[in-house]
Amino acid sequence: MALSNRLLLQPAEQRLAGLPLPCAVQLPGGQRIGAAKPRLQLVVRDMRALMHLAQGAIGRLAEDYVEGRLEIEGRLRDLMLAAPALLGTDPTREPAALVPRLLQRMQRAVWERTHHSRAKDAAQIQHHYDVSDAFYALWLDPRRVYSCAYFASPSMSLAQAQEAKLEHICNKLMLKPGERFIDIGAGWGGLLLWAAEHYGVDATGITLSRNQHAYVNRLIEQKGLQGRVRILLQDYRDVDESQPYDKVASVGMCEHVGRPNLPLYFAKIRRLLKPGGLVMNHGITAGGTDNPQLAGGMGDFIEKYIFPGGQLVHVSVMLDTMARGGLEPLDAECMRPHYAQTLWHWLDALEAREAEARRVLGANAEKVLRAYRLYLAGSAMGFEQGWISLFQILGARPNGQVEMRPGVSTRLRATQSEYPFNRAYMYAQDRTEAMQDAPRARQQRDTETI
Repeated sequence: MALSNRLLLQPAEQRLAGLPLPCAVQLPGGQRIGAAKPRLQLVVRDMRALMHLAQGAIGRLAEDYVEGRLEIEGRLRDLMLAAPALLGTDPTREPAALVPRLLQRMQRAVWERTHHSRAKDAAQIQHHYDVSDAFYALWLDPRRVYSCAYFASPSMSLAQAQEAKLEHICNKLMLKPGERFIDIGAGWGGLLLWAAEHYGVDATGITLSRNQHAYVNRLIEQKGLQGRVRILLQDYRDVDESQPYDKVASVGMCEHVGRPNLPLYFAKIRRLLKPGGLVMNHGITAGGTDNPQLAGGMGDFIEKYIFPGGQLVHVSVMLDTMARGGLEPLDAECMRPHYAQTLWHWLDALEAREAEARRVLGANAEKVLRAYRLYLAGSAMGFEQGWISLFQILGARPNGQVEMRPGVSTRLRATQSEYPFNRAYMYAQDRTEAMQDAPRARQQRDTETI
């Protein structure tokens, strides 16, 4: 064994010894280091993977796995139990030394300024969402809701939890029949169609994915919703502002906008909203307040294999930018553990249908499956650890009207929007019962509107 490789053995063995479960590494020549009876074994095909193990560079180890330089023998859940200790540092913190910290910030600033033109945003969205509709259909719920579910009851199935999330958003927005509603980044139409079918809104969705655009158009036709629901293949910056919307939703969209464009994004939402209207921004946020991306190479891995152009900011930045854009933040709800559970459901479904996924993906199957399995498991771990988070932020465009009403009123003065400044919709009854009663409630609403 070369001297350089021997020098890697001691730090690699030290990393293995510090893990919370027995792990081992098998080297190219057959030598094994680590636990005698491991629950998890890494098989090194290329010594670069051993170097990344010794460094605790888990993002680079993930890349080694995707590219075939490393094999994983064992459950990904066990790997994710080991990963935080393997990393050994807090990935939400910037480098302590001044020069590396400034260099990292400069590199990120250059990256930010070159990754969010209209053309690049479209290409980046298509890179991810147009992998294959059939592939996503294998592991998403039947409505293909590709965002954090809401487990109102921990025992809910994924499909039930996704419907609970759609109800949760619609309730927060207080959607009413006939209102103009727009879903920015509508995906495969889950929220768009739910709002139209169950709340009677006039619904518009936008997407940059050609596959999603074609799929939702087929659903609109199948459901007979032409004229009341539409999906546009359009950049959010180009949405027509001539007829303001009563309500705006943006689910899983802000992650693709880029930090430099967040002021433009929220200013656009304000212009799309009528005075007094409500907006729901549902998106992944950074766990750290200052880090431009997750350390340990995890951010680089996601950028390369999953979400090119994606960027997270802390919820404080989101709220600040929203307020500076002329929107009043009204309510913020952290749903971090819900996303961890959602991701484990997705991973279990993908692994259960791996053979079908290989047929669907064809020649690229091995690399895509390796990347997505690690992305789903690693993201679940990230939410569990608090390295990343998920917030629903409800906001309004204030209308500037302060009602001057003498005596007792059924409405608080100075709300300046449709928001009632209470959470009655959340506490009227147990959320599980609310979901069970939803069909009856929708039937009653439909009867009242006839």
